Amino acid sequence: MEFIGFLVIILLLAGWFIMIYNNLIALREKRKQAFSDVDVQLKQRYDLIPQLVETVKGYMSHEKEVLENVTAARTGVKNSGDSVAERAKAESALSGAMMNLFAVAEAYPDLKANENFQHLMDELSDIEDKIAAARRFFNSATQKLNVAAQQFPAVIVANMFGFTTEDFFEVEPAMAKAMAEPPEVKFGS
Repeated sequence: MEFIGFLVIILLLAGWFIMIYNNLIALREKRKQAFSDVDVQLKQRYDLIPQLVETVKGYMSHEKEVLENVTAARTGVKNSGDSVAERAKAESALSGAMMNLFAVAEAYPDLKANENFQHLMDELSDIEDKIAAARRFFNSATQKLNVAAQQFPAVIVANMFGFTTEDFFEVEPAMAKAMAEPPEVKFGS
């Protein structure tokens, strides 16, 4: 009888262990899927930028530095590593450069009235909304994984299998800085 009791306890512990491990795996996969959703939206924005820069070039002949900053930031995103932190930093720089571009565009009434520019701006605005939603979903999935991996008793299983606290996808600090420091608009040389 004692052997059966011991066997039941072992089976219960093994079942508990498997449940926790499977939950952590499911949360990690949900986070990966959420990042994939963010990545899709970021790629759409990334693909839209050259069209926007080309449209703006003709109007902003004196704002070469602003356009170069957008192009350099776009290249930075392309060259960013696979880690969420590296990607978030590169996306943050791109967001700041884009905000500077939009701020400078305000000084060009003909550009703002351009139909192609307006269409690109509308499309970009829609993409930015989708990026924000996807980023919220990703950060929520990250938070759930981090909490699950840190709570007792799951932390024991998490530590055994190398589950660590994951990074959130945060872009806001650079965007806030870009908004606080509007670019200088120069006419003529």
